[in-house]
Amino acid sequence: MRSSGRNNRDSGRGNYRGAGNQRDEKQQRAGRPRPEERRYDVGGTSGSGGSSDRKDERRGGGPTSGAPKSGAPKSGGSRGAAARGGAKGGPRTGAASKGGPGGRGGGPQRGRGQAPARPREYDAQIEERNRARHNKPQVKTPKTFGEQEGERLQKVLARAGMGSRRACEELIDQARVEVNGKVVMEQGVRVDPEKDEIKVDGLTVATQSYLFFALNKPAGVVSTMEDPDGRQCLGDYVTNRETRLFHVGRLDTETEGIILLTNHGELAHRLTHPRYGVKKTYLAAIQGPLPRDLGKQLKDGIQLEDGYARADHFRVVENTGKNYLVEVSLHEGRKHIVRRMLAEAGFPVDKLVRTAFGPLSLGDQKSGWLRRMTNTEVGMLMREVEL
Repeated sequence: MRSSGRNNRDSGRGNYRGAGNQRDEKQQRAGRPRPEERRYDVGGTSGSGGSSDRKDERRGGGPTSGAPKSGAPKSGGSRGAAARGGAKGGPRTGAASKGGPGGRGGGPQRGRGQAPARPREYDAQIEERNRARHNKPQVKTPKTFGEQEGERLQKVLARAGMGSRRACEELIDQARVEVNGKVVMEQGVRVDPEKDEIKVDGLTVATQSYLFFALNKPAGVVSTMEDPDGRQCLGDYVTNRETRLFHVGRLDTETEGIILLTNHGELAHRLTHPRYGVKKTYLAAIQGPLPRDLGKQLKDGIQLEDGYARADHFRVVENTGKNYLVEVSLHEGRKHIVRRMLAEAGFPVDKLVRTAFGPLSLGDQKSGWLRRMTNTEVGMLMREVEL
């Protein structure tokens, strides 16, 4: 019985040893050292392991305290380094490693990432240097390198109603835009809308903050912006405008047709000045029959109480029995000039309508309607008076 029990124990030990050997072989294949080969150096100062590690470091081989003596894989060294406290194998510094060279027994040691302390005098010098640098007067950079003046030409044209920015860029590419008399061919040119003269296809572009309106004045409206007698006047059509507008020329109370309203003083002055001779066209309803030389009489000149008055153009537009509708064009702007000329010729006017003012025509604009002039119309008016 004893021999059988001893045999069982021996077989059990053999099995245990065999299992242990198999486990060691698996650990070696996995790259882990055997338990008895692992060393955990926690920073002892008097141990042989710590002194050998320091010697190896002085020789230039790097820290080897965590490496196995019998040629175990390197992963064991990394685990030993982690046990010593360094995430990448380095020793702890300062008070964190109590047993190491920087612990209680030695002076404070600085780690790799810590910069040496600077003296206060050096910090004071740096602060004075920074203050002196910021206290210097600001240097004005040349306009070439700083913020450029003016606005881009295509932006100014787009705001003036010439189309989108892309369309305005195409106008520039087509050499249709002039600035101060010079054709612009390149993009990005900057201009001053208040000072520079900009033209598209020879017509001046109204880039400033000016307003231009055309009104079909009905009969019975007084050609003033305010009337002390309370009658209907031109100012009643622009009461909601913040900018003060004024009318260009006059139409008598019973005369209908186109009249201009603007805040551009120079344009209004030139449109009414005799020097520029802006032509106005009227339709007049008169009673016939008309002599064949009536047009010649008006073109040669009719003697009035304030001098001769001449028409630039005359034609009969419509004739129904004794009712005639005639067109008269002239560049003078004296008071009631058309009515007085036809009355002096023997044909009093029953109804008078101004259908055109310079290059602007009344068209199909209804009586009493106010419309904003297009940029092309403004350009034509400015060209008419050499603006």
